[in-house]
Amino acid sequence: MDYRNHTVVMEFFFVGLTNIFQHQIVLFVIFLLVYLVTLLGNVGMITLIWMDSRLHTPMYFFLSHLSFVDVCSSSVIGPKMLTDIFVVKKVISFFGCAAQIWLFGQFVVTECFLLASMAYDRYMAISKPLLYTLIMSRKVCVQLVIGPYALGLISTMTHTTFTFRLPYCGPNIINHFFCDLLPVLSLACGDTHVNKFLLFILAGALGVLSGVIILVSYIYIVVAIMRIRSADGRCKAFSTCSSHLTAVSILYGILFFIYVRPSSSFSLDINKVVSVFYTTVIPMLNPLIYSLRNKEVKDSFRRMFERKKFLMNK
Repeated sequence: MDYRNHTVVMEFFFVGLTNIFQHQIVLFVIFLLVYLVTLLGNVGMITLIWMDSRLHTPMYFFLSHLSFVDVCSSSVIGPKMLTDIFVVKKVISFFGCAAQIWLFGQFVVTECFLLASMAYDRYMAISKPLLYTLIMSRKVCVQLVIGPYALGLISTMTHTTFTFRLPYCGPNIINHFFCDLLPVLSLACGDTHVNKFLLFILAGALGVLSGVIILVSYIYIVVAIMRIRSADGRCKAFSTCSSHLTAVSILYGILFFIYVRPSSSFSLDINKVVSVFYTTVIPMLNPLIYSLRNKEVKDSFRRMFERKKFLMNK
């Protein structure tokens, strides 16, 4: 059966986060500030890396792409969420919903594997410092960036295609503030067992693969650090990984909470609150984590500020 001929739903409506006006005002101000800080922080990080030749290294090459992905993922959700806060009918078209699922899924998977590429980079930097520049060549770095984008494209193309081939004949109210796979699948009129199984297998495989790469990399990193004789050397080596480890812990902790919890504790309302963190807060936190905990970034920012101040006073 061709399910597309049975789709009569042309738009979806979001339940949103709250209908209380006072709460809406507070949420709008908070989300607007978070979105602006996200744009400023990530675009500023990309600009800083691009302008400072001292930051033209593999680690900051990956970080610039992480900032780009954070800007894109937050822009897929943020503007629409802000405009919907005070709107009674929070509507999105059928194809707009498909595009939101496609794009957001693309950037989430890409971010997970970019973090895996960054973990591999830190492993090479600490365990093989003399061969680091040779191993992490420009070609290898480009491949380690193209891979995450390609895996994200394959994953989200598969899920979006299978999801929107199902018939949607009503109801069309999504208990969320954006188009997420599981809430949308719950509205389908057809059998969704294949879709949910595919989501479990593919998302689980990609999540486990990226997680294993990060875990194995850090096992080797810890072993390499323990072999360093001086305490200062061990501390310096670990400090180069602390920002990345913080970003990984936050992202995977939230995704684990949402997708790996037992079904008995499942709650759409709880998921909506937690989803706020990985759709809006995490993209804002990443540049803050890497700037506040990274001496090279702080030094680069200070040099840029002093240069600008000098030119203004000249």
